[in-house]
Amino acid sequence: MLGQRPLRVVFAPLKGELIDLQAWPTRAMARRAIVEYIAWYNGTRLHSTLGYKTPAEFEEQDKIRKVVSKEA
Repeated sequence: MLGQRPLRVVFAPLKGELIDLQAWPTRAMARRAIVEYIAWYNGTRLHSTLGYKTPAEFEEQDKIRKVVSKEA
């Protein structure tokens, strides 16, 4: 059983890099900032554990690799 480690891995950067940095006047503003952060985190931010690729790049390459391995 994985426990809560996957949640901590996902939410720790969000909390430390966004949520805790300021007071959010409204929930709507916080939600918008979270959506933008997640888009940046998955689409732009490079991750060392993924070979310095974005999660989106890594996922796309993984899909291609799986298709190619099925065809082989």
